[in-house]
Amino acid sequence: MSNALDVTDSMWETAVLQSETPVLIDFWAEWCGPCKAMGPYVDKLAEEFAGRLKVLKLNTQDNIEVPARYAIQSIPAFLLVKGGEVAHQFIGSMPYERLKAQVEEHL
Repeated sequence: MSNALDVTDSMWETAVLQSETPVLIDFWAEWCGPCKAMGPYVDKLAEEFAGRLKVLKLNTQDNIEVPARYAIQSIPAFLLVKGGEVAHQFIGSMPYERLKAQVEEHL
């Protein structure tokens, strides 16, 4: 079971934009090998930053509105949202320490 919760297009406004806690969103798809490889790192990040960061996963195959709104063209892609605004965006698979550093820099 994942430590990162699933989010959908219909939940975006309340789960992400209205969140008082910074939110990291992992844009992924079931067929994406690099996305699956990043899954354990995303879960570890959710556990390590519990209480300081909300970590969510959005399946781009089932939810097309939000990825289109944020011009997500490659996955895995990550958005860090603070106060309803995108604070940082990055793409691709990476080692855990690099993922963690990308997030910590913007918290």
